[in-house]
Amino acid sequence: MTTSPVIPIRNVYYMLSYAFRALQEQQYRKLATESFDNIADLCAAILIQGMATQIKRGLSREYVSHADELDSPRGKIEITESVRKVTMSRKRLICTVDDFTVDSQANRIIKSTMLMLSHADISRDRKTRLRQLLACLNDVRRIDLRRTDWNIRYDRNNQTYRMLIGICHLTVRGLLQSSQPGRTLLMDFLDDQQMCRIYEKFLFGYYSHEWRDRINTTHHRIPWMVDGGEDSLLPVMQPDVVLNDGRDVLIIDAKYYTRTMQRNFGRYKMHSANLYQMFTYVKNKTAQLAAVGDTRAVSGMLLYAKTDEERQPDGEFDMGGNVIAVRTLDLDQDFPVIAGQLDDVVARYFPDTMPLA
Repeated sequence: MTTSPVIPIRNVYYMLSYAFRALQEQQYRKLATESFDNIADLCAAILIQGMATQIKRGLSREYVSHADELDSPRGKIEITESVRKVTMSRKRLICTVDDFTVDSQANRIIKSTMLMLSHADISRDRKTRLRQLLACLNDVRRIDLRRTDWNIRYDRNNQTYRMLIGICHLTVRGLLQSSQPGRTLLMDFLDDQQMCRIYEKFLFGYYSHEWRDRINTTHHRIPWMVDGGEDSLLPVMQPDVVLNDGRDVLIIDAKYYTRTMQRNFGRYKMHSANLYQMFTYVKNKTAQLAAVGDTRAVSGMLLYAKTDEERQPDGEFDMGGNVIAVRTLDLDQDFPVIAGQLDDVVARYFPDTMPLA
């Protein structure tokens, strides 16, 4: 039977708040205490709060080009098109005009997602609130979200849209789909790679925020420590999380799989490719530090999102002087318990950073 990590809806907000740091701003904090019928209801609540704030600030605008048949030339005159359509005989010209408008791609995506949510299985109050906000978007066109371009260019004027577009993308792709009341299976529509990306961002966001005063959290690439030769053909080593307290280093790779173990002929085995990957990360990081006389201990951890499989990966191995651990994170718990599991990782590998009892 295929299993998937199970996450209570109440925890999805917390995961998203670390993946999208904007959700930790004051106007969103009350969402942590609200109850939601399902994940669509949660996404609707986030968009309602975000767009209510954005409308007060002012919707983002951008220049949008369109062609019009005009009496008075404006913008770029399209001579060829005007001749082809014989508009000059009517003393009119076809011109391409750039208008500075709220009918931007970002606003179109948000409006279209809100319209979709207004017909979804969400609370009546949120449907009403969505329709009230949609009335403020009358100058924004609806688009087909199945075929739209999600690549939005962000600048200092529209940075507040980054998280909102991310939530729209999750909603449209069916990333968070309820499987039973109060719980959600995060594997119903997206594959392991797409699901793992949210899990990765959550882990990185948690450590970079909650431990920022004691531990440096990065995800820099690890160079291949090759002795001469061309390394451009080698794969990029990009760990998900690297924790460093100045004395020790821990490399964490997030794994979000339907099956956390391999089973052959009735015997469970850990995913060999994941172990090889982490072994390579740890050994090259150790060599990189040693090249500059740095003797910090480097360890590695594969951190799987726990499923309800019969057997879960768990173990710690000394491989040639480096410790490599395989652990699971149980996301089907109250969030303080999840946070405690993540803090226990710090306690195990960075004991000197822990506060005194």
